[in-house]
Amino acid sequence: MQVQTLPAAAGWRWLPAGFAIFRRNPPLLTMLVVSYWLTVLFLNVLPVIGALAASLVIPGLSVGLMQAARNLERGQSAGLQTLFGGLKTNTRTLVALGALYLCCTLGVLGLSALIDGGELLRFMLSGSPADKETIESGNLMLPALFVMILMLPVLMAYWFAPVLAAWHGLGVGKALFFSFVACWLNWRAFFTYSLGLLLVAGVIPGLVFALLAAVLAGGEGGGVGAFVIMPLMTLFALIVFSTVYASFYASYRDIFGSPEIV
Repeated sequence: MQVQTLPAAAGWRWLPAGFAIFRRNPPLLTMLVVSYWLTVLFLNVLPVIGALAASLVIPGLSVGLMQAARNLERGQSAGLQTLFGGLKTNTRTLVALGALYLCCTLGVLGLSALIDGGELLRFMLSGSPADKETIESGNLMLPALFVMILMLPVLMAYWFAPVLAAWHGLGVGKALFFSFVACWLNWRAFFTYSLGLLLVAGVIPGLVFALLAAVLAGGEGGGVGAFVIMPLMTLFALIVFSTVYASFYASYRDIFGSPEIV
């Protein structure tokens, strides 16, 4: 398997490439992304086994979204069967990847307890910290930074692992290894890609909607603002997330190529 080493500028191209894929069939790709979210959300609300079940199926669903993006780029058909079809290829390895990622995440959060006494872990598991003043005081910033640093190599190993397992038939170890190496060799491209994500999904929409809110608040119908801003925010979020998921495929295609074995 060959891993291409790309220049930093390549990272800027992945989001436009993802948007180009999205433009080929916006309703379809949006529907698949929403279906992905709803499936994960439904599994998470199941008692006892919900979080585990969601973690086990996420790699397969991610492969399904990548396959849909690939089909759209090539002018081929895609649908719900494409999304859930990702669960059927090398299923055992995909499930193992999901379980391993969950264990690594919990392990890293557990290590953060050495810094904050388990406050961040309780917050992540329950959704509400035992002491809300802890967040207001900023005491979770250090453990959160600690978790981000430790999770970075985990994310690098996991980034391409599901699609390498499904499309290339790799086992757990090899999929994680080649994914990590690919991200390591292309850290410059991923750095610029991260900056692009920050701008497109964070800074720019924040400024636009803040300006829009200020303009609408200055008008006579203050209550009308919510009816204008919320639909726009929802529409923008769907476009951005659909583009981002499609850009995952663009990063894979540029680094690993687009083999016919898929």
